Amino acid sequence: MPDLVIVESPAKAKTIKKYLGSGYEVIASMGHVRDLPKSKMGVDKEHDFEPKYVDMKGKEDVIKELRKYAKKCDKIYLATDPDREGEAISWHIAQMLDLDMNDNNRVAFNEITKTGVQNGMNSPHKIDIDLVNAQQARRILDRLVGYELSPFLWKKVKRGLSAGRVQTVTVSLIVDREEAIKKFKPMEYWSIDAKFTAPSSKKVFEASLVSVDGKKIEVPDQSGKKNDKKIQISSKADADNILKRLENAVYKVQSVKKRVTKKQPAPPFITSTMQQEASRKLNFSSKRTMKTAQELYEGVDIEGIGAVGLITYMRTDSLRISAEAQLSATQYIDTVYGSNYLPDKPRQYKSGKNAQDAHEAIRPSTPELTPERVKTSLTTDQYKLYKLIWERFIASQMANALLDTTSVEINADNCIFRASGYSVKFDGFMVLYVESDSDEGGKKELPVINNDDILKLVSITGNQHFTQPPPRFTEASLIKTLEENGIGRPSTYAPTITTITARQYVERDGKSLRPTALGEVTTELMKEHFKKIVDAKFTAEMENDLDEIENGNKNWVDTLHEFYDDFAETLHKAEEAMEGKRVKIPDEETDIICEQCGRNMVIKFSKYGKFLACPAFPECKNSKPIVTEADGKCPRCDGKMLLKKSKKGRSFYGCEKYPECTFMTWNVPSKEVCPDCHKTLFIKGGKHGKLICENEGCGYERELKK
Repeated sequence: MPDLVIVESPAKAKTIKKYLGSGYEVIASMGHVRDLPKSKMGVDKEHDFEPKYVDMKGKEDVIKELRKYAKKCDKIYLATDPDREGEAISWHIAQMLDLDMNDNNRVAFNEITKTGVQNGMNSPHKIDIDLVNAQQARRILDRLVGYELSPFLWKKVKRGLSAGRVQTVTVSLIVDREEAIKKFKPMEYWSIDAKFTAPSSKKVFEASLVSVDGKKIEVPDQSGKKNDKKIQISSKADADNILKRLENAVYKVQSVKKRVTKKQPAPPFITSTMQQEASRKLNFSSKRTMKTAQELYEGVDIEGIGAVGLITYMRTDSLRISAEAQLSATQYIDTVYGSNYLPDKPRQYKSGKNAQDAHEAIRPSTPELTPERVKTSLTTDQYKLYKLIWERFIASQMANALLDTTSVEINADNCIFRASGYSVKFDGFMVLYVESDSDEGGKKELPVINNDDILKLVSITGNQHFTQPPPRFTEASLIKTLEENGIGRPSTYAPTITTITARQYVERDGKSLRPTALGEVTTELMKEHFKKIVDAKFTAEMENDLDEIENGNKNWVDTLHEFYDDFAETLHKAEEAMEGKRVKIPDEETDIICEQCGRNMVIKFSKYGKFLACPAFPECKNSKPIVTEADGKCPRCDGKMLLKKSKKGRSFYGCEKYPECTFMTWNVPSKEVCPDCHKTLFIKGGKHGKLICENEGCGYERELKK
């Protein structure tokens, strides 16, 4: 009989079957097959938190198939994902099939390629019980918090709420940021900006005032404190005084500093940086990024090759890469760009302090498969993400970019102006990849300027500014903050953000994340009664404890006792303090008037999302959906265009007069009108697309202005 290999997904099974051949059966468990029951706690707190696992509903056919194949096969290999969750799935399957826990039946694939599969099959090992216990401890911790804290929130705030170790502290971070924004008081300050030409050139360049009489100019901060060694230009009067002083000044170049700056490439992706860059460059949510990465890892049918896993395992915080992959990247760079694009020696990147080094960084499993080579075999999302991963990895093995930088200081009546510029001397890795937050892909060159040059003043102005509050979190900046604070792990970022938005603690405002009234009152309640649960440092320490369990340095039952004994006492005190009390969620008032009673309508939440309701309910039961108006008008009837959502959450635009007028479109209405028929023009294909007229029979279209 063939040997049996059990993986998690059908896509992965298909790819691995291709490499193993007829001597193996490869079937998928479809993820977890056993878990704690949904209907009850499922944890025996009186007996060292013994979990009561049950077969998962809906998995009956899968379990039946696993048992059927297991009876036929002499040897069974457990090849679930190479992380805590995957180890736990293998452990559950081994128990369910009565496998010997001392048998070397666990195999792990860092990449789903021929080499990766062969290496895994050649190195079978025992199930790592420390890894399993770390997952059990996390699962039980989350169950204890969720099943004991959630009912408290149901009674005191609103039914249907949930709480969790990581999600609660994540919401707290977003609430704290919103509070900082609300408390922020903008402070006025001015800059003095000038434009000059040098004797050798008519090219105009800009410079800004940086110091007066030896004192540096500083921007005010919220503390209001001033440094005696620095000055602030706090008002128009201050700016005008400096401008008056400079009316007849001579602008003489005091110093010119030139140097060549080396810029190193960014390291290959880990989970968090991949999610951040995909958010910034591709506008992908973390959930969308991880779903697409999973597909690329498990295997895609590539024309002329067949099923192949295109990237290494995508849940990792290690920057290690294999010598084989490094050599492959080096050969590609040498062939395509030339040896001058290679560094003096192969690059190695150092992983973070708490990184788990079990897996490599995220990289293309076969670097020779360029994005263009596989493009026709991939979905749009798969191609975009693969291209990002591939380019980041290849660039990480390329030579530094060299920038010619120039810094010029100009003296006028003891007031110092500074101008700086750079040009790319050698593009190095930048020929292929520039990080999304870098501005060094272009040029900002200064004319030839020499010491003691007398410059011609073209213009000088005082410009008013105001200090800005801290920005709201985006998914990218939130993931970065979670990682920096040790909250959660690579596998938890995406599901955490999905949960807090689905539970309506947080809502999206474009790319920004902002707390709802529900999120704010729930966080306030948690801070008052469960300080540790919302404390980032405490949550990070719990993550470290889980890592210590995984490394075999800590007992998982002892860790649960340390947490739960204190948590249970805190919960008891909170219930006593809140006896007979309930927290009201404030309504957000709008400027929309109720047609039936004249009151300002308020925003309410239901399981289907937001809607408008009259605050006089139940006397007035008027309610209606929230409507978002778009630019332009309906090309059929001149009605307003409304932004709507399909059942799958995709945005489209429809006429306000529906169902009388059934016009709808996926294209975005613009403010521009057609020069031929004077109807609204629509944007097709995004910012690099074109403007089209959707008035039947017109046909006008043109490229968007770049």
